[in-house]
Amino acid sequence: MSGHSKWATTKHKKAAIDAKRGKLFARLIKNIEVAARTGGGDPDGNPTLYDAIQKARKNSVPLDNIERARKRGAGEEAGGADWQTIMYEGYGPNGVAVLIECLTDNRNRAATEVRTAMTRNGGSMADPGSVSYMFSRKGVVIVPKAGTTEDDVMLAVLEAGAEEVNDLGESFEVVSEAGDLIPVRQALQDAGIDYESAESSFLPSVSVALEAEGAKKIFKLIDALEDCDDVQNVFANFDVSDEVMAEVG
Repeated sequence: MSGHSKWATTKHKKAAIDAKRGKLFARLIKNIEVAARTGGGDPDGNPTLYDAIQKARKNSVPLDNIERARKRGAGEEAGGADWQTIMYEGYGPNGVAVLIECLTDNRNRAATEVRTAMTRNGGSMADPGSVSYMFSRKGVVIVPKAGTTEDDVMLAVLEAGAEEVNDLGESFEVVSEAGDLIPVRQALQDAGIDYESAESSFLPSVSVALEAEGAKKIFKLIDALEDCDDVQNVFANFDVSDEVMAEVG
């Protein structure tokens, strides 16, 4: 879930203790399988796989589940599914643009699930290209504060291609071009700075400011979409102030 960074961070922290933990595990396992199938099963030679494994470990996915997913993806073990990435586009309440990234082995099921979640929660599907132009693919690294300053982070990543460092409260968000994600992550590691996650994301170029009522509606829609088994990520171009965030709880 991306859109308002602080909301993303809240969701991120909540995920670790969420009742939907099984769903989160399934998403992380899929990411590992796909990364291993696409770029090979050696994390040292496949940075995407390395990051997928790191994220799974940070979220307490058992190591044997991680290893089995890596082997399935790499073809070292039978049982890997033929996952396909599909992007759906739509509008949520208050005209918020929504990008829905699915990883599925059944296109029809994914389309039905997404359409149902959208229409039942005040959203509507849109034609390909009608929403995606409002987003850019970026590299996003989340760095926990834990004794690290913004200057430390900035100094480490500036020459690696980072575009900005944002303070999210309990962590920093380092944004770069998608192609610079690996050098940025590497620069943090070289500087001895721990990171929470490193992945490519879709960030909006324009955003829609929401009041409490609109925020509640969009959060409800995003929750419904994230409940779909085939949905991996939801990106939306809303912005919610800290005051509204506190009001919504």
